[in-house]
Amino acid sequence: MPKMKTKRALKKRVRITGTGKMKRHCAFKGHLAPRKTTKQKRHLRNARLVSHADFKREKNLIQ
Repeated sequence: MPKMKTKRALKKRVRITGTGKMKRHCAFKGHLAPRKTTKQKRHLRNARLVSHADFKREKNLIQ
């Protein structure tokens, strides 16, 4: 059986940390920024870890 190809779109959006977890950027900050509160925009600036529920599926897509 051939190897699975890496999903390049996901590879560009996610980074693997030193401990093997995946970091991602937040959604909902691309447009319509003036109507969002300053607090909401500030919290969306920080990166998050991929949730435990999605981790296994996304890890297979990257490898």
